[in-house]
Amino acid sequence: MKTDESKRIRTPLELYLSAQRTAAESAADTVRRASVLDDRIEDAASVEVGQTASDVVYRENKLALRRYEPLTAEQHDIPILIVYALINKPFILDLQPDRSVVRRLLEAGHDVYLVDWGEPSLLDASLGLDDYVNRYIDNCVDVVRERSGQERINVLGYCMGGTLAAMYTALHREKVNALALMATGLYFEDTGGVLELWGNEEYYDPRDVTETYRNVPNEFLDAGFTLMDPVANSVSKYVHLFDRLENEDFVENFARMERWLDEGVDVAGAVYAEFLEEIYQDNALYENELTVGGEHVDVRNIDMPLLQIIGKYDNLVPTAASTPFNDVVSSDDVTTIEYPTGHVGLAMSNSAHRDVWPEVAEWFLEQTSEPVLADVIGDGVEGALGVDVETDVTIGSADELEITVADEDGVIASETVRLDVTAIEQFLEGALGVEIGIDIGGEGIAVEVVSDGEVQTTVVETVGEAIRSEIEEAVEQVDIAASYDLEDLEGIGPTYAERLRTGGIESVSKLAVTDPARVADVAETSEPLAQNWIDEAHRLVEAK
Repeated sequence: MKTDESKRIRTPLELYLSAQRTAAESAADTVRRASVLDDRIEDAASVEVGQTASDVVYRENKLALRRYEPLTAEQHDIPILIVYALINKPFILDLQPDRSVVRRLLEAGHDVYLVDWGEPSLLDASLGLDDYVNRYIDNCVDVVRERSGQERINVLGYCMGGTLAAMYTALHREKVNALALMATGLYFEDTGGVLELWGNEEYYDPRDVTETYRNVPNEFLDAGFTLMDPVANSVSKYVHLFDRLENEDFVENFARMERWLDEGVDVAGAVYAEFLEEIYQDNALYENELTVGGEHVDVRNIDMPLLQIIGKYDNLVPTAASTPFNDVVSSDDVTTIEYPTGHVGLAMSNSAHRDVWPEVAEWFLEQTSEPVLADVIGDGVEGALGVDVETDVTIGSADELEITVADEDGVIASETVRLDVTAIEQFLEGALGVEIGIDIGGEGIAVEVVSDGEVQTTVVETVGEAIRSEIEEAVEQVDIAASYDLEDLEGIGPTYAERLRTGGIESVSKLAVTDPARVADVAETSEPLAQNWIDEAHRLVEAK
């Protein structure tokens, strides 16, 4: 009968020999790792960070505004300004080429700027929220606007920099096209965050620190962050490092993170105290009671597209400290990306760069694309019929966009159409069984929708000059096209005109946006001849 070895009680000698073998193996592992220790120390000391090339295009006091060299032949029109935190140095966003938020945005064709705050001296101890928001950030935004030729730019704020960016946007919404906030604390009332508890006015007065040191020493801040998880931050990570000493890439990555953690910067005393008192202790930004520089920071002014990028396991800024803010802004275009990582992991983990940052770059592209007529018509149709009309200029060729119409039951219709007023109207009219008209007024663009004999008109306001000009031109082209008959086009006689009208191509403007294969089929002619008619229709529509 066989003995079940897994259930047999081992003898003392066997246990002793097993322990000796384990100790010997452990000693051998230790010796092997120790043999590469000198090399790894040298590797760690020589790591580089912030390698993406940039130029300083503006300086003010300690601040440097960096513009990164493009990585694509062409860049999207509206640039992105990254507003970094006042704590630590910004190279966490450009840690190494394969873990660089800056590079992911550049690779997607964005024009990227970053506010590098530098380190305040004692002369800067009196700098407060008004200085950082209404002077420094505003000056940087104006530089980027001037260099890019754009009235409004995209803003991406990280951590404390995101909170400052939110304040700035509420005060200067006319300069911000879209706002993205990454790991940003915006709400502080029973969120479960350790810093919220420690910063509670019952236990902590930030002015005790600023009155003692004037500026808040980075060593003080670092000690606080370390104590949030002392075992992991002071013991476990070094044990983990020793276990992987033979992995050169791991050691270099570890060294880069340690360099970022070690190279902290002081924080100006006044802004630290104001931030702790107003944002943490009084929750004034969320409560819409914050005043900066004598002005009410009205979060309802944040009416542009808003993106929140959140780490599910962020113990510094928990999800509950970010998402409630979505409910107090006025924007009806709010997107939240919550990813299973921590506060710093959003910036430097491999998985975040694989899954999160391509999506963020795409979101910025959608906001960067110039408004098209479809957006205005879509807003009007949404207001009249209660459906959802979404446009995506990233689908199709350069002169096309995708339009999707949906209601509470799901997608009604989706199609890629030409960036042309008639094509857009034709698709929406066909999808919804309505007639659409456009009128340009002093207060905005009036979109008229006729459905089942009833007329509903929606005025789309806050239309910028660029899109207003586009609409005026589009409407003018429709009026011009309406002054021509199909028979006015060379090569179209009564027979061809009748076939086209019978096939649903009743006007010159509709002919201009119809596929040549369909035109040829309806008119019973060749595609080359159909293409000639379409080209001629375009020339008539675009004539001035």
